[in-house]
Amino acid sequence: MKKISLILTLLIVFTFSFLFGQESTSKSLNVTVYNSNLGVVKDVRTMDIRKGITQVRITDVPEMIDPTSVLIKFNGSVIEQNYQYDLVNQQKILEKYIDRDITLSSDKSTIKGQLLSSNPIVLKEEDGSLIMSPKYDQITVGALPEGLITKPTLVWTLESEKSGKQDVEMTYQTEGMDWHAEYVAMLNPDDSKMDLKSWVSVDNKSGATFKNANLKLVAGDVNRVYNRNERDNGIEYALEPVTQFKEKSFFEYHIYNLQRPTTIANNETKQISLFDASNIKVTKKYKYKSGYNNRNKVEVFVEFENTKVNNLGIPMPAGKVRLYKSDGESVEFIGEDLIEHTPRDEKVKLRVGNAFDIIVDEIIKEDKLIADKVWEVSYDIKIKNHKDENIVVDVDRYLDYNWEILNSSLQYEKQSAADIIFHVPVKKNDATVLSFTVRYTRQ
Repeated sequence: MKKISLILTLLIVFTFSFLFGQESTSKSLNVTVYNSNLGVVKDVRTMDIRKGITQVRITDVPEMIDPTSVLIKFNGSVIEQNYQYDLVNQQKILEKYIDRDITLSSDKSTIKGQLLSSNPIVLKEEDGSLIMSPKYDQITVGALPEGLITKPTLVWTLESEKSGKQDVEMTYQTEGMDWHAEYVAMLNPDDSKMDLKSWVSVDNKSGATFKNANLKLVAGDVNRVYNRNERDNGIEYALEPVTQFKEKSFFEYHIYNLQRPTTIANNETKQISLFDASNIKVTKKYKYKSGYNNRNKVEVFVEFENTKVNNLGIPMPAGKVRLYKSDGESVEFIGEDLIEHTPRDEKVKLRVGNAFDIIVDEIIKEDKLIADKVWEVSYDIKIKNHKDENIVVDVDRYLDYNWEILNSSLQYEKQSAADIIFHVPVKKNDATVLSFTVRYTRQ
């Protein structure tokens, strides 16, 4: 495997130990994560700063930090800040060594020459001959090229009013951090109640590890301005934790504070329990969308009220809900759905799937023109129930143009200017026919 020589590695370590000197460590670390690829970090460090103008280097910042967002507080002033991010790798080192001598080694030979190209490697030997794409196991160079660093680095030029140790507070934004909610629901045998478990998943791809940090999650629609071709995913509503998180209102948002320090490692997804709720009353509903290209399928929904009376009453963030149920022998997966952020005291509707034992046949029985731009259409919707229980199917009919129901075999509810619902009861192992006639007028 191709690698940089041990000599170069030792040289890099020695050089940067000399340049950066003593590493400052965090006295307190607060990390706030949003649902829009954003983290806000407040880092307080104790530093030994000399009086007058001095330079300080901070080497353990995230690779995805926004250097324009950095705010520094200490007993003095910041004259200048530079963000250095030209990180060391083999290709960059070789690019810096164009027209300079390098050495390639393998088990059989060693080649030394002037580097003319780094990708692919082309060497010019002393006699002028060229070696192109040589086989090698190791590359050796003389020293670390100027301008390359091993870590993203903030370089501050500070002017301090006195010498000595003092607390320096650094606040900044970084991309590469996100969080979302996930739910697991378990239905009881008769589908009348369920238990609900919620998790928070925190993703950290910022390029830094935050050790023993105070973690906060922010929920709400935070407006952000982008200078590049980026997309704002929005901030989700978070929920009132029962165990590990403490919620408080802040501006037009919610902040949820984990009640213990935690380490948020780079390239890690951390899951933290948010809440457990039991014996939530649910209602199973069947819905058929009349007039849609749904191949006569009846959808199955599970609905519940997000209220304290129903053992909930918490702001629920958007996320995926997975539903399970026991068949008497083992727990089986029965479906999943995504919910939008739902405030307390609102209804949650989960689409589970399509009913296997309920069949619908829909036909247009009559379609006739009554006058110019006026016509009447009669529908028959036959619902066949092969289940061993009585059911009610909600038939949702979208009506275009100006419409009027002339007659119907069942009462309907008007949902909107163009949407009505019939509640159709169907006995077990039986069928019900819904008939209605609509007059349409086109203006």
